[in-house]
Amino acid sequence: MPYKKHIGSPADLVTPYEATRAGFIDIALEKNRKATPFVEEAKALRVAASKAKKPEELLKTDKIFGALMTAAGLSDKSQNHLAKKDKRKAVMNLLENFLKPAGEKFVEELVYRFLLTRGDTLGGMMRNIAGVIGERKFIRSLLSVLSIQKREYFWLHGKSLSWIKNSLDDAGIENNVKGLNWGTKAKARTLLMNITVPFVGKNVDLCLLKYNPRVIGKEKTKIREVISSPECYIVLGELKGGIDPAGADEHWKTANSALDRIRKSFSEKGKAPNTFFIGAAIENSMAKEIYDQLTQKILTNAANLTNDTQVISLCEWLVEV
Repeated sequence: MPYKKHIGSPADLVTPYEATRAGFIDIALEKNRKATPFVEEAKALRVAASKAKKPEELLKTDKIFGALMTAAGLSDKSQNHLAKKDKRKAVMNLLENFLKPAGEKFVEELVYRFLLTRGDTLGGMMRNIAGVIGERKFIRSLLSVLSIQKREYFWLHGKSLSWIKNSLDDAGIENNVKGLNWGTKAKARTLLMNITVPFVGKNVDLCLLKYNPRVIGKEKTKIREVISSPECYIVLGELKGGIDPAGADEHWKTANSALDRIRKSFSEKGKAPNTFFIGAAIENSMAKEIYDQLTQKILTNAANLTNDTQVISLCEWLVEV
């Protein structure tokens, strides 16, 4: 069994304190990085608003009306669904109830309220940031294995959905990867991230398929046909990047339910692909459950995302399987 190369007991899967601490620091750094544009926007708003001598003068230019709406508590999404008169009403309420009462400090009040709304936006962006960081770490590990083994690979750009050939300068591509393709024509392998498997009916974090997407045009094969074919799947996995120990059990329960659903759906199609789990926060009780599933051959492989040796070993298995 592939897991035996890096896991000898349930204790090997448990996340150490040092890794938990480092994970929280990574999240804090990412939060600060994502907050930077909002802080810079607030600085620009302060400069622009300072040209007004009183709150009413803020309405003389359309250039900061969007920022005024934000300060009034309207999110970017809500602004897309409001009529012009409703937007203006919200801004007028801001002026009458908060900016005018602030007197000479109306610019500071405007900036504070702008940042309050932007803070909500940042909070929404950060809710899944641990998962994003986890995906990046996993993909970077897989890219490293492919590079070390001198394997040619192509990566699927998340926005353009175009396949790009690997190069020596691949720094940062893990931020935009939606899939990876490697292998020979006789043994092509493609890893797709976060796709809905039609006959499973749910999103699956990681799917490894016997498939070469770069010859779609020649074979006139559509991706929908491929992901709808049970025989194309080799491995399916769930990745949980949350580092908070308090949510560890819940992450495992969610992943375990997803993996059970995957195995049942494929079994109904007469197939039994390999399954694996990667988690950043793994506590003692769930480590035992995961290890029991490995020894009982329910799970094929597993790794603690904070353990480089385990993640690399799992990635080597994916590349070779």
